Amino acid sequence: MPLHRPREIRLIGLCGVPLVQRGDDLAEIIERAVSNNGLRLEDGDAIVLAQKIVSKAEGRQVRLADVQPSARAIELAAATGKDPRLVELILSESEEVLRYRRDVLIVAHRLGFVMANAGVDQSNIADGDETALLLPVDPDASCRNLRAALRQRCDVDIAVVVNDSHGRAWRNGAVGVSVGVAGMPALLDLRGQPDLFGRKLKVTEVGMADELASAASMLMGQAGEGCPVVLCRGLLYVRADGRARDLVRPRHLDFFR
Repeated sequence: MPLHRPREIRLIGLCGVPLVQRGDDLAEIIERAVSNNGLRLEDGDAIVLAQKIVSKAEGRQVRLADVQPSARAIELAAATGKDPRLVELILSESEEVLRYRRDVLIVAHRLGFVMANAGVDQSNIADGDETALLLPVDPDASCRNLRAALRQRCDVDIAVVVNDSHGRAWRNGAVGVSVGVAGMPALLDLRGQPDLFGRKLKVTEVGMADELASAASMLMGQAGEGCPVVLCRGLLYVRADGRARDLVRPRHLDFFR
């Protein structure tokens, strides 16, 4: 006989989510998608949304024809081989250019994330050759507002995470990370907790929102899967006002920048 019951977390990719347009009510879309998949939201659930549908609903799509590249954008475009208008959008979303070479432009985003292209993307959007999509202005606020709307509509206390695909220093391959969170810790501090042998942990902090975002991204996919909303059930977490910025290493502790 096992000493403990197996622990289980369910990840459910919600089918039938429509293509999101500017001004769409994401809470209504999620409530309908949950119902159409034969489910109901429950206290303690977590909803993970692809960043693109949040950005689309918030009108963060920009026509490249409306962008006038600066001298700096033209210079970086020549070095990277990117469209100068796209580079201008990247610069407008960035605090600092960290590295660049052919086909690569790494920046510190205004939200603190170190990432390629400041999250400016042209995939999975209509007329993607002539438009680009930016990250939400404040993804944490987007999560808080959506969590409040779902609580009002469905009478549940849940967590909400917005995920995006990031590359990683030292490792190949993109993974899902959290760029917005509400209702759960983004960073779980385990320092002082005992291990199996009673030794107190000294440095362990867990990127809880990132782990959830990464797990959900396996169902969302990276191409034409069309599954931008994932329901997570069974995750144990304390209710907390987490922020995605909690996951950003402070510059004075970033030994590799």
